[in-house]
Amino acid sequence: MAAGRRRELRADCARCSGICCVAPAFAASADFAIDKPAGQPCPHLRPDSRCGIHADLRQRGFPGCTVFDCFGAGQHLTQGTFGGRDWRDDPATAGQVFAAFAVLRPLHELLWYLTEALALTPDGPLRDELAAALAETDRLTEGGPAELLALDVEAHRDRVNPLLSRAGERARAGRAGPDRRGAVLIGVDLRRAALAGANLRGACLIGADLRGVDLGAADLTGADLRGADLRGADLGAALFVHQSQLDAARGDHRTVLPPGLRRPTQWSLTLTPTRPSGARRRRH
Repeated sequence: MAAGRRRELRADCARCSGICCVAPAFAASADFAIDKPAGQPCPHLRPDSRCGIHADLRQRGFPGCTVFDCFGAGQHLTQGTFGGRDWRDDPATAGQVFAAFAVLRPLHELLWYLTEALALTPDGPLRDELAAALAETDRLTEGGPAELLALDVEAHRDRVNPLLSRAGERARAGRAGPDRRGAVLIGVDLRRAALAGANLRGACLIGADLRGVDLGAADLTGADLRGADLRGADLGAALFVHQSQLDAARGDHRTVLPPGLRRPTQWSLTLTPTRPSGARRRRH
């Protein structure tokens, strides 16, 4: 079930209508070369819902696009919530589509984290609570447009996040390191820092130097790794690492990745070693 769920929570752009290229606002910055208001199509979005500069996004000043992941919300919204209708063909509902995306994406992100937490948590009361939260979040994603727009997604996230925190603490038991939740570590040299088992939930690690650092059992939920130097770092047993975090960072052939994640194409062309799956997950 977990493997199937993980597949569902990956973006499938071929089944979407380019919603992520329209719904969010972009601000001209190091991540985006232009300003784009919310609800306005990016000028590079083609009529077939594909990006016209996809192969050259980084070179053209759009690295932010290369690391964005909707966690499967785009195809769910297009194929499920709106029954395959393209927002271009039904302008009257386009605003609904974009507003619903702002609700469905965080729900899909929660599904991803809950699925990861279940895989890490042994049988017991906490696992039962996580399973119930997963089922409830899954139910919410199946709502129609009106139900999604009426949902207080922030309140739901506030109810689920403590469970995810407890799952991270349970997974780090016996290896708990420093508590750096929400720490601002922009550009900091952390090569000598003891971060194995650290709580780095929501930490800002933009441009941080993590070369050779052991991040085993470190909780990286929502950590901002844009431009972080992970060359030679060991993330093989790190917790809650998402592919988009790696895509935003720098690494090389020595960077050890968690199982199931791929080496970003912009990294070294040398193959990246990975931990065997048993090194990360408990067996039940």
